[in-house]
Amino acid sequence: MILTANGGPENLQMRDIPLPPLGANQLLVRVLATSVNPVDAKLRKTGAFGYGSGSVLGFDVAGKVEKVGVAVTDFHPADDVYYSPAFGLPGSYAEFNIVDAAIVAKKPPELSWIEAAAVPLAAMTAYGALFDRANVRLGQTVLIINSTGGVGSFATQLAHRAGAYVMAVCSGPNMALARSLGADRVIDRQAEDVIAVVKQEHPDGVDVVLDCAGFDWIARCMEVVRPMGQMVTIVNPSGELALGYRKNITLHYSFLSRSRVTLDRLTALINRNLLKPVINKVYRLEEIADAHRCLEQGDGFGKIGVSVGS
Repeated sequence: MILTANGGPENLQMRDIPLPPLGANQLLVRVLATSVNPVDAKLRKTGAFGYGSGSVLGFDVAGKVEKVGVAVTDFHPADDVYYSPAFGLPGSYAEFNIVDAAIVAKKPPELSWIEAAAVPLAAMTAYGALFDRANVRLGQTVLIINSTGGVGSFATQLAHRAGAYVMAVCSGPNMALARSLGADRVIDRQAEDVIAVVKQEHPDGVDVVLDCAGFDWIARCMEVVRPMGQMVTIVNPSGELALGYRKNITLHYSFLSRSRVTLDRLTALINRNLLKPVINKVYRLEEIADAHRCLEQGDGFGKIGVSVGS
């Protein structure tokens, strides 16, 4: 599915294009499933990072290895794999994808193709934000904004498995899902004053805030983070951030770092039934424009999967 111009979802159209050459350290992967992420819609609309006419979007792959480069020794044709394609290269809205073997991991055998494709970008982002940035530890209190979205649904589970007390912020219809993912306290952002609730229940402040929503949530939540606390955002925040300086709060901007090591750690949790993807809807590749429209309606939950082949 080629982006014919920046703008609306209707600019995603099916085209045949040639495969690029296979490098020595690369894999040619037959894509069997992918997913839609908020970054896809942003790049489609804005053309950021050079994603203009002729680009192939998509940052999640679950599929089978077709060919391996001459220097690749740890993968073989017919291996089941999953990964997040790197920025700047043709993405996963396609039947085939070429990828550096270093960022690829073996697919968890218990997951379907759609489930596996929901994991790489969102779960690695959640893992990096919680553990590489905020260093979440046993016994801490973690406040997660948009706790049932693509990244948030993984973050809620990961923080729970790490032994943290998880306060999950989501919309009313998604509260039961947040509890099922391991949230200890769920706050309905539509019906409750989130900041007032957190201040009342944790007057000394929470240890960590993970913002998966953007807007002014970081600025608002600075009031409820303990001095010397940690805040992580995966979206550019807005609002007044000076309070963080006065409270010695550390604010991290967390962008996905692709790593086979991280994917292998997530795979181990999945294989032990300690982590699961949450699937909202599934579309076919030729319906990718409708998948983007669904994403942009907002206030959904989990991931939107895309079936590419079988």
